[in-house]
Amino acid sequence: QVQLVESGGGLVQAGGSLRLSCAASGRAFSSYAMGWFRQAPGKEREFVAAVTWNGAYTRYADSVKGRFTVSRDNAKNTAYLQMLSLKPEDTAVYYCAAASSLTTIREDYAYWGQGTQVTVSS
Repeated sequence: QVQLVESGGGLVQAGGSLRLSCAASGRAFSSYAMGWFRQAPGKEREFVAAVTWNGAYTRYADSVKGRFTVSRDNAKNTAYLQMLSLKPEDTAVYYCAAASSLTTIREDYAYWGQGTQVTVSS
């Protein structure tokens, strides 16, 4: 079992930046790939970014490539999502999740946090 808690969300103007954190407790954090997803009102939860257990490989949704960076610090049991050049369409609840391997598929993630709201004003 892995417990995940996101933080760092908030209200930011378009063009601004935020860094989300995902603190993990429970079973070995470093054995899991970590992913970030987001869900806007009335929309499906969608993949944003993911990183392998050792940070060596990453995957990004096309909509965030070049603006978002996913990383992790296994010594701190924490994953991060650095978001730059934010746009109003990035507004959503952001979730971190843990999976056994690097994947963009929501159903492959076994553990989820409660989410943190990111609102980008125009």
